[in-house]
Amino acid sequence: MSPEPRWVDEAPALEKLIEELLQAEAYAVDTEFHRERTYYPHLDLVQIAWDGGLALVDPLALDLMPLSAVLDGPGLAVLHAADQDLEVLRASCGTVPSRLFDTQQAAGFLGMSSPSLQSLVERFLGVRLKKGDRLADWTRRPLGPDQRAYAAADVEHLLALHTTLTEQLAARGRLVWAEQECELARVQQRGPTDPDTAWWRQRDSRSLRGRSIGVAQEVAAWRERRAMALDLPPRFVLPDLAMAAIAQRPPRSAADLANVRGLEGRHLKGPMLDEILAAVERGRALPMESVRRPPADELDRSLRPAVALVSAWVAQLASDLEVDPALLATRSDVQSFLRNDDGARLSEGWRQQLVGEPVRRLVKGEATLAFEGGHLVLEDRVRRSAGSPPTPGPGD
Repeated sequence: MSPEPRWVDEAPALEKLIEELLQAEAYAVDTEFHRERTYYPHLDLVQIAWDGGLALVDPLALDLMPLSAVLDGPGLAVLHAADQDLEVLRASCGTVPSRLFDTQQAAGFLGMSSPSLQSLVERFLGVRLKKGDRLADWTRRPLGPDQRAYAAADVEHLLALHTTLTEQLAARGRLVWAEQECELARVQQRGPTDPDTAWWRQRDSRSLRGRSIGVAQEVAAWRERRAMALDLPPRFVLPDLAMAAIAQRPPRSAADLANVRGLEGRHLKGPMLDEILAAVERGRALPMESVRRPPADELDRSLRPAVALVSAWVAQLASDLEVDPALLATRSDVQSFLRNDDGARLSEGWRQQLVGEPVRRLVKGEATLAFEGGHLVLEDRVRRSAGSPPTPGPGD
C-alpha cells in the first residue's frame, strides 16, 4: 500500500524531510509549475518519493534552497521527462541533481518513443494510474484530496519503474547508453535565452538580408530583456507578427510604427514607442560583423545525397535494435556529423561507435549499403583491384 503523502509547508518539516532524503540511495522527483503568462516558470509544488516515504512540498510557503543539499548529494534522482523539471529546480534550488535517471529517456532504449509516465507504469508495473486534471490550478491552497493524490501518483511508482527499466536495459547491454544519455540531459544548459540570439526564433529569420538582420537582432534583444524584467512571455511585450514586420520594413518614425501590423495602441504610447524606435536605429547602425548569426546548417553539396542514405539506414538500425529512432540520430544529427561540427552527437559517447563510425566508413567509401531480406545492411565494401574483371550485373 502506498504511503500517505506528507504535506510539507513549514521549515522544521522541510529540515526533517531533507535529513531523511540524504540517507536515501535514490529518490523520485516531479514538479508542478505555471509559465503560460510569465517569462520564468513559477514553481507551485514539488513531489518527492523515497523508500518508505512520499512528500508534497509547498514552494508557495517555503524557500526551497535548502533542498539543494539533497540535489547535490550522492543520491540518484529519478524523474520522468526531466527537461523542464531540471530548469525549474535550478531556478528554485540553485542546482540540479548530481545524478539523474530519466525514465522516459531510458524507455527509448527499449523501443518506446517519448512514452508517457502512465503508459510506462502500466506496461512495466501492471498498474493503471488514475486520470487527473492535468490543467489544475496548482497555485490554489489548500489543494484538494484529488489534486494531492494526482500529484503523488507522479512520483510514487518512479523508483519501482527505475528498477525494472534498469534490469531490462542491463539484460540488453544498453544500461550504459541510457546512463550516458541521462548525464547529457543533466548537464545541458538551460535558462533564459541570450537576448542577442533571440531573433533566431523569429519566423523566416534566415531569409532576412542587409540591415533587416541588424534590426531583427536589436529589436528581438530589446523585447527579450523587457520580457525578463517584467516576467512576461516575449509575445506579450511585442507580438511576433509585429516583430517580423518591423524587421522587414524598419520604421523611422512614430507614424511609420503606427502602420506596423500586429501593433496595438499600448505599444505606441510613452516609453514603449521610443524604446522600439531606438532599438530599430541601433539595428540599422549595427556593423554586419557584430551580428550574431545562427549556426550554419548548410551541407556541402557533394554530401547531401548521403543524408537521405544515412537516415534510411539509421531508421533500419533503430527498428532492428528496437530503439527510438530519435535517440539514435535525427536528420539534424546526421548533417551535423557530416559537417564535422564541434560537439556533433554522433562523434561522442555510445553513438560514436554504434552510428558515427559506420556512417564515417560509409561516406568515405569503406562500406556500402545493401538491401537484403527486406533490410538495409551496412557491410564492408569489397574494392575491385586494378585489372580484375567487373562484377557481372543483372542480365549479364
